[in-house]
Amino acid sequence: AACAHSTSAGARFLYNLPMTDTTTLIATHSGTFHADDVFGVGILMGVFPSHRLIRTRKQELIDTADFVVDVGGVWDAAKGRFDHHQRGFDGARPAHEVDGQTVPGVGYASAGLVWSAYGTAYVQAWAASHGLALGEAAVAEIVRSIDHSLVQYLDIVDTGQGDVSPGIFGLSSLIAQLNTHWLEEKGLDHTAKAQLLETRFREAIAITRKFLDHAISKKVAQLQAMDTVRAAPRLLGGRVLHLQEGGMPWTHVVLAEMPEVVFVIYPDSDGDQYQIKTVPVEAGSFTARMDLPSSWAGLRDGELAAVNGVADSVFCHLNLFIGGARSFAGALKMAELALAEPAASA
Repeated sequence: AACAHSTSAGARFLYNLPMTDTTTLIATHSGTFHADDVFGVGILMGVFPSHRLIRTRKQELIDTADFVVDVGGVWDAAKGRFDHHQRGFDGARPAHEVDGQTVPGVGYASAGLVWSAYGTAYVQAWAASHGLALGEAAVAEIVRSIDHSLVQYLDIVDTGQGDVSPGIFGLSSLIAQLNTHWLEEKGLDHTAKAQLLETRFREAIAITRKFLDHAISKKVAQLQAMDTVRAAPRLLGGRVLHLQEGGMPWTHVVLAEMPEVVFVIYPDSDGDQYQIKTVPVEAGSFTARMDLPSSWAGLRDGELAAVNGVADSVFCHLNLFIGGARSFAGALKMAELALAEPAASA
């Protein structure tokens, strides 16, 4: 593909937020839509708020567009062309190492092509709309994370590289459900059918962007939380981390940087108790560095207090990964008791 630094009309704002004094024409194919064209068009709509959309397969109309997604037979980011169906297309993410082996990168569909060129601008536009100033490194990490957790899977499904979510569970399959079917089209003329399909296409874009924007928001929150987690006090010999705000993502920092921490204490979302949470051995694992005492399993209120001696105990989960007390002092005492268990010093 061509370098992404052209000054052509289609790429004039490739790595910067767009000006709004002109209307950008975005084209994609008509007929049935898929998640990759929905996503690609949605990204460009977010980057270029002043836009017009056409859905067509007529080449003379495609040629007039500033951006063309999933149709047209050309991949040239500098000219705003993002198709992957043409013979000889071999666009893919860079290869990477896994356990000492070189693994090919996931091949691009239109979703990935647009995100690789305009993901940065989309995140910047999102941040600006929320009054946030994100540094270059933060934006790059968000773009990378979204590609890793979302966009590559849209590409995998669209190009047949795999079925990452069988049935209609995954985003690609759910978006496909919004296409019209024969019963809905029955009795409609060609114009009415096309209008209904375009309405559904725009609904699909709105849904997809809502999920994307929330994913960006969550990643921003994670990045902003990291320094707060690092600065939080560590109690009881450094084995208990005390977060003064609930709902803050802490797992990544604790796993990567705090090998001695086994419990995290924080206020719950309702503000009426403090929770004590175990630290998993790795992200996504149900195995903890240390469990809460087995004698507490499944107990609540007075029953739990009778066993552990903490008067304001609230609960301990049956699987021993979380418990709570009405006060911070109570939660801290639960942590102290848990650390004093014979198994804790083994």
